[in-house]
Amino acid sequence: MELYLEGIGLCAGGLSNWAESRDVLAGRSPYLPAEFVMSASTLLPPAERRRTTDTVKLAMIVGSEAVAHAGLRAEDTASVFTSSGGDGRTITAILEVLASPEREVSPTRFHNSVHNAPAGYWSIATQCREASTSICAYDFSFAAGLLEAATRVLAERNATLLVAYDLPYPPALAACRPITAAFGVGLVLGLERTHRTLAALSVTLRRPRVPASVLDDPALEALRASVPAARALPLLHALARGDTREILIPYVADGAVAVHVTPVAHDR
Repeated sequence: MELYLEGIGLCAGGLSNWAESRDVLAGRSPYLPAEFVMSASTLLPPAERRRTTDTVKLAMIVGSEAVAHAGLRAEDTASVFTSSGGDGRTITAILEVLASPEREVSPTRFHNSVHNAPAGYWSIATQCREASTSICAYDFSFAAGLLEAATRVLAERNATLLVAYDLPYPPALAACRPITAAFGVGLVLGLERTHRTLAALSVTLRRPRVPASVLDDPALEALRASVPAARALPLLHALARGDTREILIPYVADGAVAVHVTPVAHDR
């Protein structure tokens, strides 16, 4: 599948956005893991903002940055949202209530618990009526989302926003499913090259699985290995460096998604 990357959004501890993180990802500045500070998206009105979870906030931060970077209108852009497990904090809160004598689940918590809640808030905030898909594929969720977004671009012949996000679970669930940090990335993919194009991408499904692309920086590699959404880091590393190379991302059923990156020179 041949397509073009038009915009990037990024948010994680020590990687506050794409523009400020390029030198770190390229290896020109050291990566310094930092406390993750979450801010509410200004896209939502105050009442909705108070009801949103960190999962929704993270998805909206990187989605907004990627769409703005691409110079597109969010209301005209289809989307794919992908996460390895959704909102663990909300699920934990619901399970705790169900284990109590009252067993009365808040309606707000219930609608925040569903896997497509970030996509729903995004459509409300941006008034987008374009198609949206929400995906979960455990550790392979970024690769699955990338394949879905690329397929949608080719099938619909329209730009598509990919948003991948994961956050740590509370202790009760973290004991079974450790995710060490929050990480979110947004990519806008298109069919035609424009004056904003960052790179040409060739996306291929490979079997049997080949070794995944890894990072030389030990701290960034630890982030990649421990957060499913951070499997995007080798791709972001190649883009930040301006390298032409193939990135290999593990996928389900002993497969891999191969992404051949050919950057386009822009001062962006």
